Order: sequence, then structure tokens, then C-alpha cells
Amino acid sequence: MKGVMKVLLPLCIVTLMLASVVGCTDANRSSGTDTDDLTVLRVGASLTPHAEILHEIAGDLLVQGIKLEVVEIQDYVAPNLALADGDLDANFYQHVPYLEYFNDKYGTDLVPVGEVHFEPMTVYAGQSNNLDAIEDGTVIAIPLDDTNKARSLVLLEAEGVDLGRVNLVEAQADALPGLLDQSDFAVINGNFALEAGIHQDRALAAETRGFAAASEYANVLVVRAGDEDDPVIEKLMKALTSERVREFILLKYEGAVIPMF
Repeated sequence: MKGVMKVLLPLCIVTLMLASVVGCTDANRSSGTDTDDLTVLRVGASLTPHAEILHEIAGDLLVQGIKLEVVEIQDYVAPNLALADGDLDANFYQHVPYLEYFNDKYGTDLVPVGEVHFEPMTVYAGQSNNLDAIEDGTVIAIPLDDTNKARSLVLLEAEGVDLGRVNLVEAQADALPGLLDQSDFAVINGNFALEAGIHQDRALAAETRGFAAASEYANVLVVRAGDEDDPVIEKLMKALTSERVREFILLKYEGAVIPMF
């Protein structure tokens, strides 16, 4: 692949400084292949659902001569820095608006290869389970960041919620699962609900592919500019958007993750 990869040690150092590293895999890469002449492909990903999806396709890539190494990083900065520095071949954890923000802030030149899935904002039942019985002062926990807050309000209004009657409690998106049982309802990102083990039987309403957010905030495979047409990256993208992966996403995540292909 374009840009011979460094050994994994620098990546572990970077991520230990900037993030909590869930797992790093050892590799023997000096010329793009390992000792068995397999092309080693290092992809950074958040644990749920991204790394899980990547692990699902590892066997598909292996039969094509590609050894997929999934580097699990629970952080929004480290995977892009590691990719820009050449310690990763690709990463899979973000949507395009965040990628554009990151490139502008850090001066990196990272590009999306294609859409894989969408993590819908979902209204979950807390102390109440009936969105049609909204009363004055009903407590609804929502994300405080502008992007996810706007998505939450659009979803609630689409469900007929009179926002003038409710008490909106704002919190960091990843903290919302912890507020669910203290609120009447909470609007939570799909990935954070999955990580917290919130079952889909508590879901009352969710964004669908028909929402504008579905395409805008679809999670994408990302590489350094110039690597989009690399044959190995093309094989990775094809595997990520296969019919088998589509079925895997639909069955495993039960609507908390929506395939975009």
C-alpha cells in the first residue's frame, strides 16, 4: 500500500497519551506484507459497533491475502492522528462533518472512502414509556453538543412532542445512558446505547434512513488522501458493504445501527 507502515509501537505511545487504548495488535510489517506474504492492513476503530464489524470481515479479507489488524481506540482524536502519521492504513469511527472539522483544526488531509452505516438518534423510555402522554414538566435528557442536540429536537418534534411543555436536560452524549432511569425519556446516540447495554425494547422512536441526518452523519471508512483507490482499501470497502455485513448489522444491532448500502 502507499506509505509503508511503521511498527505498531508508536501508535500505542500516541494513543496512550491521547486516548484509552482498548487493544493493540502486534505485527511484523516492514514492506507491506508479513512473513506469510499476507498484506497487513491496520485499521483503527472504536469498539462498538465499528471494531465488531471489522472483526466480522477479517476472514473474508484473509482469503484475499489481507491480514486485518483492528486497533481498538476509545477516543475521537487519536485514530485520525495515527492515520495521518502513518501508523494506521485507515480508520472507521466517524462521520464526514467531524472529519472535515478535524482536518481544519489539525491540518490533516484525510478523506472518506465511502459510507458504511448510520447510528440513529433514538428516544428511549426512562420513567415513562408513552410519548403520546407528554405532560408539562416531562423530563427529557438530550445531548448538549449542537449537532446531536439539533438532531434530537428534530426527532422529538417529528414524534409530535410539544417542546414548549417539556423540561430538556442537556448532558454529554456519552453520559446520557446513565441519566435514562432518572428521566422520563432520553435521546441517545445508537453507539452509546449499545455500549451501555440498553436494549432496543426500550426504544420508542428513532431516526430512519429517511431523515436528512442519515446521509449527513453516516459513518465512513477514512484514509489518507491519495489512498482512496488503493486496491487493498477497495477490497476493505467492498467487504464492509457486502450483503453478509448488511445482514450482520441488521441482526446484531436490531435497529441501533442502520446499514447505508
